[in-house]
Amino acid sequence: MNARQLEKLGVPAFCVGEAIVAIQRLVSEDKSRSKTVKETVKQVVAAPHDFLTDETWGELARSLAAMDHDPAPREPITYPTWGTEIDPAAHAQMRLACELPIAVGAALMPDAHVGYGLPIGGVLATEGAVIPYAVGVDIACRMKLSILDIEVNQLAKNPSRFEDVLNRGTRFGIGCEHEKPQDHAVMDQDWTVCRVTRDKKDVARRQLGTSGSGNHFVEFGTLTLDVRDDHLGLDAGTYTALLSHSGSRGTGASVCSTYSAIARSRLPRQFDTKFGYLAWLDLESEAGQEYWSAMNLMGDYAAANHDVIHRLVSKMLGARIVAGVENHHNFAWKEQHHGRELIVHRKGATPAAKGEWGVIPGSMATPGFVVRGRGNAASLESASHGAGRCMSRTAARSKYKWKAVRNDLIEKGIHVLSAGADEAPGVYKDIHQVMAAQADLVEVIARFDPKIVKMCDDDSRAED
Repeated sequence: MNARQLEKLGVPAFCVGEAIVAIQRLVSEDKSRSKTVKETVKQVVAAPHDFLTDETWGELARSLAAMDHDPAPREPITYPTWGTEIDPAAHAQMRLACELPIAVGAALMPDAHVGYGLPIGGVLATEGAVIPYAVGVDIACRMKLSILDIEVNQLAKNPSRFEDVLNRGTRFGIGCEHEKPQDHAVMDQDWTVCRVTRDKKDVARRQLGTSGSGNHFVEFGTLTLDVRDDHLGLDAGTYTALLSHSGSRGTGASVCSTYSAIARSRLPRQFDTKFGYLAWLDLESEAGQEYWSAMNLMGDYAAANHDVIHRLVSKMLGARIVAGVENHHNFAWKEQHHGRELIVHRKGATPAAKGEWGVIPGSMATPGFVVRGRGNAASLESASHGAGRCMSRTAARSKYKWKAVRNDLIEKGIHVLSAGADEAPGVYKDIHQVMAAQADLVEVIARFDPKIVKMCDDDSRAED
């Protein structure tokens, strides 16, 4: 009897293996009984609890009985979309996420593109559960902008001064470390919240103040305010600014992979092949509580990475930080929506509650923006986290030659110290179109224009 025949008898696809093993055992023991197999399979499917201790059919019966505890099927939720230039595959990922039995709200941002599990630019709200891959591998990837007390004309007058401090004060790449470990209060927090953070604490200490590969960067540029802003304490004008983008490094990636594997091992069997990367953890479970604590620790660690980078670079430059803005993405928050507490996952999406500040970058050749959230309930108070890719890294390496890209940028007044062809400006959507598409999500406060950029130059793959 093959899989198709068994499924016609009512055996779920994920239980076919147990059914075949049982039938093979039955036939090998007594060939005469093979004639009654079909009727017996029907009986086990109809009343699995009657066969739980049966020597032949017990394993199949227990798998079938376990379905009684699985989440009941439900109609998928719907989601609003901002922007139109979105890969159909990202929509497919979002629709699948909306079929999760724990999903209660969702939205797709204008920078959306394909990721693992939830698309990058995807926002998903659940109740009482967290999805490690809806947060992402680079937990708490973060933007930080600091305004410096350096005259803007110095960027053009003495660019080598800024280039030197970026080269000396930053480290990029998978596994990179500072030769001398940096100090920060985050390392005095409780790193025993789970085995991963406990075991990775020494690695995290050595990587403190470093950036990963892919789209992570540290850059100098100009920040332009059209009117005075009391929150920043700055008058209208143009200022020298330092902008960085990086996250929780290798430790954050280990937390994600470990707890996603645990979540997948507990996924109801009929969901395993469908929702693999979207496997979830109940927040009341021990594993769910461990992941939540580790995720929040990685949030503090990612913020500390930026603190150290900005401290080192500004000190080497001989500059003072006079104001700043920063925000997470790739994170899950407990928030109140529609009168109840929800877990809001923002994978490559910026929190945009009413009055909340954030930074949305473009590319190394296009501006980024300091924004203030409008608190749009339809987007679960979220906005894009950048321009969003419109080309894969593989396609980018085939299309662009880095030397030609660098020369073109120099002509535009932008000097890139290191990067890869997979981060060429042409791999990103038009940031102006993205910002226009989300005018109801955020208010633009200031514009940042990159001038001196440093990224990883090894073309490594990375998730936003």
